[in-house]
Amino acid sequence: MYSIARSLRSSSTLSPLRNVARTSSPLLTSKRFNSGKVSGPVIGIDLGTTNSCVSIFEGGAPKVLENAEGARTTPSVVAFTKDGERLVGQPARRQAVVNGENTIFASKRLIGRKFKDAEVQKDIGNVPFKIVAHTNGDAWVEARGEKYSPSQIGAFVVGKMKDTASSYLGKPVKHAVITVPAYFNDSQRQATKDAGSIAGLEVLRVINEPTAAALAYGLDKSDSAVIAVYDLGGGTFDISILEMQKGVFEVKSTNGDTHLGGEDFDIALVNHILAEFKKETGIDVSKDRMAIQRIREAAEKAKVELSSAGATDVSLPYITATADGPQHINLNLTRARFESIVKPLVDRTIEPCKKALSDAGVKASEINEVILVGGMSRMPKVVDTVKGVFGLRRRGEEAINGGLHRGFKDIEGGLLQPHGSFDFSSLSIL
Repeated sequence: MYSIARSLRSSSTLSPLRNVARTSSPLLTSKRFNSGKVSGPVIGIDLGTTNSCVSIFEGGAPKVLENAEGARTTPSVVAFTKDGERLVGQPARRQAVVNGENTIFASKRLIGRKFKDAEVQKDIGNVPFKIVAHTNGDAWVEARGEKYSPSQIGAFVVGKMKDTASSYLGKPVKHAVITVPAYFNDSQRQATKDAGSIAGLEVLRVINEPTAAALAYGLDKSDSAVIAVYDLGGGTFDISILEMQKGVFEVKSTNGDTHLGGEDFDIALVNHILAEFKKETGIDVSKDRMAIQRIREAAEKAKVELSSAGATDVSLPYITATADGPQHINLNLTRARFESIVKPLVDRTIEPCKKALSDAGVKASEINEVILVGGMSRMPKVVDTVKGVFGLRRRGEEAINGGLHRGFKDIEGGLLQPHGSFDFSSLSIL
């Protein structure tokens, strides 16, 4: 009997558990990361391409904390205003239309990358802000005449997570565990760790997102199983094959694409809207940054709506003006049309899945569970593709968000007490 289990991306995917076997991916070793006793609270941070969040373990249960705006997720957006103010999260996102060139989003796609990388060069034409080359060749961003590394931008987001936790706990927070895509290389992992350090945190562990999700999912499972974790988020795609024996996992293989996610789906839809508007009016607004930002936001909204609706309207009044007067975008978009637009992107996840199965030495028919992680995994076309790859028939979707963070108890348990401590050397995360 097979099933597809769904997990919503959140800091719930943080699960630094014991007894994790060595994996073929560039994971964690005790030599690279801190070990020993840690006093005080340890927070879990999911630093996502699109959204980020922070959680703690409290009262025997995981708790994802609300930020100052009352939301449990924070947009991974940083803006610099003309008054010299730095905005992070929803306040930054709200003013993006009028300040696009100084509003940085999806910086995780640049982290640990060189300016000359093909993926970076492609992104330059798809964002309203400046992507520039640092003296060492790394890809940085520029806003208000200042240059920032992706780690620095990430640090501003991590800093908000830190402040959220400190405000809730009523005490300073110094230690954190941060998730990364499983297919991140060493440079990208180190840059993520740097983001935490810049924000004033000691990063005790950097944990693979899909592996962490599967670990927590298996906490209450006593049977042996072979599990696939399909993680399609805002900017990256990972597929991991794991074998479980009574809660102990061996990572058999990992594959993916560190430059494939919801941002690419948004870009594809933006280009479609631009083409339709030009075909109807003869007007090209692709160089109008304010128009592009409005279209991007509308595209993201339509993408989300089409996960549950059969059709939606993209309505953008006064997108531009000509001698004939104001021009508007009014486009009806069906789910079928959207799926045809993004089919090449969805199909790009198939080969990594096949490669992961091959590397793990297992057949698709031997997969007992598929865990879907990441916002894009909610898309019906993605679910159908996963079922096709793994030969699954749909039996319903189990929401496991609450269970994904339970493994964090090993670190957080007792740490919220005034004199709590935990010996990290007892963790075996390789």
